[in-house]
Amino acid sequence: MRNVITAITDNKKDSVSEISGGIFPLSKPRQLSRAVALTLGMTSLLLASFTAAGQTKTTAPEKQPNIVMIVLDDTGFADIGAFGSEIKTPNIDLLAYSGLRYNRFDTSAISAPTRAALITGRNSQTVNMEELPPKNQKAPPASVPLGSGPATSGEIPLNAQNVAQALHGAGYATYALGKWHLAPEYKDDEKRNQAFWPRQRGFDHFYGFLSGHTSQYHPELVEDNTHLPRPDKPGYHLSEDLVDRAIKAIDVKEDKPKFVYLALGAAHSPLHVPQKYIEEYKGRYDQGWDKLRLARFERQKSLGIIPADTKLPPREFGDDAWDSLDAQHKRVFARFMETYAGYLTHTDEQIGRLVKHLKETGQFDNTLIVFMSDNGAAPEAGKNGGFRTAYMDKTTVQEMDEHLDEAGGPKTDMLYQRPWAYAGNTPFRRYKLWPFQGGVRTPLIVSWPKMIEQKGAIRHQYVSTVDIAPTLLAAAGTQFADTIDGVKQLPVAGQSFLPTFNSDTAKTRDVQYFELRGQRAITQGTWRAVALHKLGTDYAQDKWMLFDTAKDFSESTDLADKYPEKVEEMKKLWWSEAKRHSNPPVIEPNAFLYKFNRMDNAFGVEPD
Repeated sequence: MRNVITAITDNKKDSVSEISGGIFPLSKPRQLSRAVALTLGMTSLLLASFTAAGQTKTTAPEKQPNIVMIVLDDTGFADIGAFGSEIKTPNIDLLAYSGLRYNRFDTSAISAPTRAALITGRNSQTVNMEELPPKNQKAPPASVPLGSGPATSGEIPLNAQNVAQALHGAGYATYALGKWHLAPEYKDDEKRNQAFWPRQRGFDHFYGFLSGHTSQYHPELVEDNTHLPRPDKPGYHLSEDLVDRAIKAIDVKEDKPKFVYLALGAAHSPLHVPQKYIEEYKGRYDQGWDKLRLARFERQKSLGIIPADTKLPPREFGDDAWDSLDAQHKRVFARFMETYAGYLTHTDEQIGRLVKHLKETGQFDNTLIVFMSDNGAAPEAGKNGGFRTAYMDKTTVQEMDEHLDEAGGPKTDMLYQRPWAYAGNTPFRRYKLWPFQGGVRTPLIVSWPKMIEQKGAIRHQYVSTVDIAPTLLAAAGTQFADTIDGVKQLPVAGQSFLPTFNSDTAKTRDVQYFELRGQRAITQGTWRAVALHKLGTDYAQDKWMLFDTAKDFSESTDLADKYPEKVEEMKKLWWSEAKRHSNPPVIEPNAFLYKFNRMDNAFGVEPD
């Protein structure tokens, strides 16, 4: 055991997977006996509980934990009560106050890249998910090997073992429920599409939707490998259906621990929720987004979720001041936020049902629950929002006003106005898709009552999405394989942060790079550098910004002119990391998506 602990705690190791070949040789996808797996799990758990004096305060559980991974969609850092929101999320908050909150957790700023990093432990570019997977396009020729690239192909390589495959090999039953968004949707090759569906990628069972979003009342559904008719019954809601199935998965009688990957459609558009939830917030947002953002900011400081000296950056270019709007715009726009808040409260209720069931069946204490959002709050609907369609909607504010009673209903596909997203990402700059922390930083909550001692604590260690899977595997007593059936697996970028569960000083990663649609960032310790790219220009012309997040948590003050040598150091580090994790290291953004995402806003251009 001493050798195992020494190897895992070696700060020079980038990931637990690096030690697998030397200590526990792996050939098959971690086909360990339950006894060996349990021994490994106990070792990792003992490691997590060592104090600075070398004493152990906790006892490893008698068996591997159930693992529930809950992923929300387009939910900002400030949208959950325990992270400063006024939105009622008592069940999520309970997980936070009985577990841990991490306030330095970064994603890939958009759905599929984050999810690819989440389940593989690799950067999204490494596993061909730099961009959203292709949809309604022609498939590559059959002669092109599955998962062979390029980095934007949306085909995860076959030699990138994922967390479900690794857990399956360690004795787990594995369930994927909800949003997948990790497979191409070619219009002419369903067989190739299905090669990347959950059932072919380590999950025993799948029930959910394949694309980025769907109706919550009449969703497009797949069960295992079969397309289902759209539900069409009064009172149906997808979030409720998914949690019902999560409960059933937990209840399956088998001598195996469970891994449930629960990826809800909320709070992505369409904002579909019964009227009673919207009515709970009637009048709550008449104050507007500017006052809301300030209130959340003050609440975050009082909770300790952000430092007391954090500065609140000014309103972004192109976002209207609430007080500049007329009465009609205020009335309509407030209703959007009421709908969004009701949607989150409804989602919280469903999560509460799952937690309640775990408690009633005596499984909660030894269930590891990880809760996160895939990216910051969503700005894609622009200044006026989307009512009939989330994106590029032509519905006028006058027409929205005439049909406000339909908000949250099946005739709408609502996405709120961009400044609400800015409030959702308080105290950070920008929104989903952007390289600033408003795009990448989201809530991360970890609950494991049997093992976590400092309940309600806030962890300030830096964590990336790539670290989630190695942490789940370490908790289960296993790790990613180096080789499977003689096939060398792609290197794992993530590292377990399991030791932080009982230590606020345990070391985590120091460096993480970011690239999405030409926008770039690099984190090194508390330093962070960001470069915004203008479409059609040379990347050498990009202007880099520099932030010291130890003193400037919200990235409010650019220090590039003050520390030019540090900027050059960070630029070199970005290129080094990009070349290590991506081929090519930088990818020119798609012109349509660049304009659709209004990235020119960074250069003083605000499209209609």
